[in-house]
Amino acid sequence: QVQLVESGGGLVQAGDSLRLSCVASGAFYNTYAMGWFRQAPGKEREFLAAITWSGGITDYADSVKGRFGISRDNAKVRVYLQMDSLRPEDTAVYFCVASQTSSHIRNGRPEWWGQGTQVTVSS
Repeated sequence: QVQLVESGGGLVQAGDSLRLSCVASGAFYNTYAMGWFRQAPGKEREFLAAITWSGGITDYADSVKGRFGISRDNAKVRVYLQMDSLRPEDTAVYFCVASQTSSHIRNGRPEWWGQGTQVTVSS
C-alpha cells in the first residue's frame, strides 16, 4: 500500500503564493507518476497537474496553466505544487495522488490518494 501525506495548505490572500508538498511512503516506487487534484465545496474533484517519474513531462489543467507548477524530488520521495497568483476560486481541498502511469492521473483514476490539505484564498 502507498501512503501519501500532504502539507503546506493554509489561509492566504488573493495574489499570494503557496507551495504544497506531498511525501510518499509504503510500497511506493519512484517510477510512479504523481499529481495533484482539488475539490471545492459542492464541486467534483478536479485534475490540476501530473508529472512523470523522471520529471521530464508535466501536464496541467487549463484552469491553472501558467499559475501552478508541479515538480518532484525522487531522493526525498516528494512532489510539490507551487501555486502563484492565487484567487478566491482556488479555495479547495488539495489532494496528492500517485499512479503507475500519468495517463491514469489525467483521466481521474489514480490508484492512490492522500487525505488532502485545505487551501483557502480570501479576497
